[in-house]
Amino acid sequence: MTPALIDQPISSKTVQDVLNSRPLKKVAILGANGTMGFQSAALFTLAGVEVVFLARTREKAQEGLAAAERGVRSTTVSMLSSCGSYDEDMEGAIADADMIFEAVAEDLTIKNALFDKVEKWRRDDSIVSTVTSGLSITKLAEGRSDSFRKNFVGLHFFNPPNVITGTEIIAGADTDPELVDYLELYCTKKLGRVMIRTFDTAGFAGNRVGFKVLNECAILAEEYGPLLIDRLVGPYTGRAMSPLATADLVGWDVHKAIVDNIHENAPDEVHATLKLPTYMQELIDGGTLGNKTGGGFFKRGEEKLVLDPKSKDYIPASSIPLPESKFIKDAAFLHSIGEYERGMAVFVDAPGDDAKLARKVIAGYIAYAFNRVGEATETITGIDLIMGCGFNWAPPSVLVDTIGLSKTVAMIQEAGLDVPSILGDAANAGRTDKFFNDPRINVGKFFVAK
Repeated sequence: MTPALIDQPISSKTVQDVLNSRPLKKVAILGANGTMGFQSAALFTLAGVEVVFLARTREKAQEGLAAAERGVRSTTVSMLSSCGSYDEDMEGAIADADMIFEAVAEDLTIKNALFDKVEKWRRDDSIVSTVTSGLSITKLAEGRSDSFRKNFVGLHFFNPPNVITGTEIIAGADTDPELVDYLELYCTKKLGRVMIRTFDTAGFAGNRVGFKVLNECAILAEEYGPLLIDRLVGPYTGRAMSPLATADLVGWDVHKAIVDNIHENAPDEVHATLKLPTYMQELIDGGTLGNKTGGGFFKRGEEKLVLDPKSKDYIPASSIPLPESKFIKDAAFLHSIGEYERGMAVFVDAPGDDAKLARKVIAGYIAYAFNRVGEATETITGIDLIMGCGFNWAPPSVLVDTIGLSKTVAMIQEAGLDVPSILGDAANAGRTDKFFNDPRINVGKFFVAK
């Protein structure tokens, strides 16, 4: 089912038939003290669902509930919520829950230990979902009962889910297709999600494509410096936040977990680009995790400091010379007045090594995304929607439409990359219609004027 047709019947069933096919009145959240746990819990309460916040201790669960209330600024959260610990309250909470929503650390051992208890105490018809950002759904359900595997699904909300609507839904090898239909509609209608079906491959779609770009920029930062890379691949290229600042926000530990998983389990045409840089690993080992530890590529205080990846020291941003790169200012100005095609034309046609390096990253993003069609999603639309509604980046198809098909192909070739067959075939056929046509999304929002 494509998101654009979400209000259409599924086979002979109407939307309401599907929504009525299962009760979803109570959800037990595992890992409710974590960011994804308590924020996802808040979404369910806003839909009128009773939620049990579960964590290692009742105090931790109560901390999650308090954070959820602050996040959505609604007393509805506390009115529909209760708290408990795994040891004392999990059995009772799971026994009558319609959904068990797992949101603990990206660690198979930790998840499996909780799933052992879930399988022991759950009803045969209850839904078990995981908010994993890229671990295999089939592998997580391996060795479980038929009813567990049938009712097990990935629901990858993006952080923070009360702001970011893009959500990936991932079926395992044995997941009931009717459950996928139901959850896609439920999350769309009741939780306000933009749902994207992805295949059960490492990193799914959003993180597979997004973290390829983030890690490539981290690799380039060792040679060119974080400040220059974040300027060259900045908001004017179609993103809300520059890539290395994004890695700091996400957390280096999370970045490592995602790229390590993709690098190990999904070798592809840019395999080396998905290997965590050695300097990042060394800094992670020393406790550097991005904003959560006070700094990563950047530190902010009275003066902005920038990491030197070679020396691993921080130096004042004001002391780092940067090229003028007039094309960035010109493109950003054109974006600010709604001239997005002209702005990207300035970028594509700009002379000099800086512009060429920036184009290589953007060309790589487009080519890599289109090459994942059939592997991560059924069509490019799925990747477009998760990049736009999950990462808040200009979807690859939007960039093709804005730059122009022939210029996009030339940019990919300039970068020394193979042109994806979808784009090459379209160019050879003289295609002139747009690749991205979702009426819900104003593409101008991706081109930030700065």
